[in-house]
Amino acid sequence: MSPGPTRPVPHQPAQPEVRSQADRSQNARLAALIEEAGFSHAGLARRVDQLGLEHGLDLRYDKTSVTRWLRGQQPRGATPALIAEVFTRRLGRRLSAQDLGLDACAPVYAGLEFAETPAEAVDIVSSMWRKDTGAHSELRRIAFTPAGLVVPSRDWLIGRTDDRVARETPQELGIAAPPLRPGLRPGLPGIPAQSRRPLTPGALGVQPAGSGGIGHGEALPAPAPAHAPRGLQRVGRGDVAAVRAVGDLFRSLDNAYGGGHARQALIRYLESEAEPMLRGRYSEPIGRSLFGAVADLTRLAGWTSYDIGAHGLAQRYFVQSLRLAQAANDRLYGAYILVTMSRQAVYLGHGREAVQLARVAQQGIGSAAPSPVQALMHAAEARGHGVIGDARSCTTSLVRAERALQTARPGDDLPPWARFFDEAQLADEFGHCYRDLQQWRPCAQHAERSLRLRAVGYARSRVFCRIVLATARLGMGEVDEACTGATEALRGAAEMRSLRAVEYVREFSRRLGPYRGTTAVRSFEEAAHAAGVI
Repeated sequence: MSPGPTRPVPHQPAQPEVRSQADRSQNARLAALIEEAGFSHAGLARRVDQLGLEHGLDLRYDKTSVTRWLRGQQPRGATPALIAEVFTRRLGRRLSAQDLGLDACAPVYAGLEFAETPAEAVDIVSSMWRKDTGAHSELRRIAFTPAGLVVPSRDWLIGRTDDRVARETPQELGIAAPPLRPGLRPGLPGIPAQSRRPLTPGALGVQPAGSGGIGHGEALPAPAPAHAPRGLQRVGRGDVAAVRAVGDLFRSLDNAYGGGHARQALIRYLESEAEPMLRGRYSEPIGRSLFGAVADLTRLAGWTSYDIGAHGLAQRYFVQSLRLAQAANDRLYGAYILVTMSRQAVYLGHGREAVQLARVAQQGIGSAAPSPVQALMHAAEARGHGVIGDARSCTTSLVRAERALQTARPGDDLPPWARFFDEAQLADEFGHCYRDLQQWRPCAQHAERSLRLRAVGYARSRVFCRIVLATARLGMGEVDEACTGATEALRGAAEMRSLRAVEYVREFSRRLGPYRGTTAVRSFEEAAHAAGVI
């Protein structure tokens, strides 16, 4: 993966604000909070503009804007939430737009919350699935927020495992228990309180062993919750296995054809199949497994969103996946999600944030993780160092990754998601780091090695690596060879639905400025224009 090109911050002018007849009165709430916070009008406007930049917005408010707000005018778009966040940070207590006398709108950090409970996590992520449907989902235009990386990673690092995720009792299912009739024992419907005989399978209507019922030593099935709603799904191991299999299928499609190929089908599956399971009935072990499987699919929803350039949406899916992984009590997978977030930060040029995320992942799992997982974490940190040009730290992390992978042995017990990190992937990481550091010869050597070792099923990764190799050859002055390799990558990118693949090709094209008069460059650009890439 490569840091994307510098993306200009879209200018969002301070649009004319709406004022109705009912809004002509002074905004006393906002005035009182400005006084409490000790803001000048210019100071408040400046802080709103600065927070807007964190969210990819160029607002350009000034003291006159604040005066208009105080007179009752309502700022448009996300600005009320931004103003509320400015006061929240200053005063140290959570404030909403309504608390400031402004119109309600979605919170600035909507989707970036690290939920307090598994049930709250399900509510947040299922709301995202439902809204992320159709060809023109508004969610895909949400901006990536570097500041939104801090709290979720911190809460994951210091958070403790949820005590319970099972949904079996009426209380857990959100069902009001019926009043207990006199003379009955709690939890055993229909059995008088004076009865003290031990319960047997026969007493519960279960056939004894040898008669076609439950055999000796087998656990009795848990009774259904009293008054459970009809249609509430009972989730079993087969359901969880199906979710895992669906994840494998979508992952293969993503690797071969890009994130845009089946992303919408993945979201529909999460909404129509995964949500009913999460809101169904399950035991503690099944619940943990289910949360883990859905965390994997939600991370993949974020990954495919990232691949089509919906970076704010991807970021939010990653955060919610991280919370689901915590509910699953899967610390290793949580660290992998943080590495995924680190890779997105690298691509967007946020090297320092990428390093911090990789280090939090390492700290969260300690030294007991399998060697390839350790290697993956160190490689992610190296990529962040490479983006900010810190050659020494980058090299240190690469060496650690290499040493960790060397200690891996065939047959090691690895989580399925870590099996991709092999010699080919490590060489790819080296190549990208040396490209970012403009060390062209080692960049070319490692890119060539990665392409020799990389399986054909990782078609998009091969496109990336070919462009990295072409960039290195261009850096060494080998223009013809560079354009030949880039043209081959172009053909692969044109067959995918991956904005990242297209951006790799475009980034290479931008490097061709000094050589535009050569035959090789003209031939490459003609092919790129014909493919609609540039």
